[in-house]
Amino acid sequence: MIVDISKWKHVFKLDPDREISDEALDRLCQSGTDAIMVGGSTGVTFDNTVDLLARVRQYEVPVVLEISNQEAIVPGFDLFLIPVVLNANDPQWIVGQHHEALKEYGAILNWDEIVTEGYIILNSEATAARLTSSRTDLDAKDVTAYARMADKLFHMPIVYLEYSGVFGDMELVRRTRSVLEHARLIYGGGIDTLDKAQQAAEVADTIVVGNIIYNDLEQALQTVNIDRTGR
Repeated sequence: MIVDISKWKHVFKLDPDREISDEALDRLCQSGTDAIMVGGSTGVTFDNTVDLLARVRQYEVPVVLEISNQEAIVPGFDLFLIPVVLNANDPQWIVGQHHEALKEYGAILNWDEIVTEGYIILNSEATAARLTSSRTDLDAKDVTAYARMADKLFHMPIVYLEYSGVFGDMELVRRTRSVLEHARLIYGGGIDTLDKAQQAAEVADTIVVGNIIYNDLEQALQTVNIDRTGR
């Protein structure tokens, strides 16, 4: 399947380490979302990723893997998203794990299926922030500098603002989007109602809805109903 990330407005993110029923998965995959993203910070294995992929593959919705560790790299996804955590203090999450993965798989990768994401993690309490030792006490100049770095210096097609579990500063999201010339801005974090989904969709190119899927499926499904006529 040819996947055009420039068309994405809404994405559901599923964690292979969390249980989801067949009925819930069916409703998500047929909801009208633009893609299903598979990924998580911890507990992601080859086996649980393969299992989730097989279940989502029954549907026509594009399915992409956000790779958090090389042991969980599973063939068969439409795209593979490679996070580069720009504000990580641990270089393993900037170049270290990427270097190890390329030592193992570099000669056989299909680079047309690989997309890098310039990640900026902004919630200090998030598992991802602790795992990557991210510096989260950033002001607007810090964040927009990282965004420019991803967009202009490294030519990454995606900048991902990750608040992971809390609803972020929409003015900061707007300002970050305003400095990007080529990269697409993805926002994730705390979207648990249609109203929050709409707020985020007005300032970001793509929104990612994750945790609420497991806490309130009906509210999660409502987030698909954002106005798609804007950005």
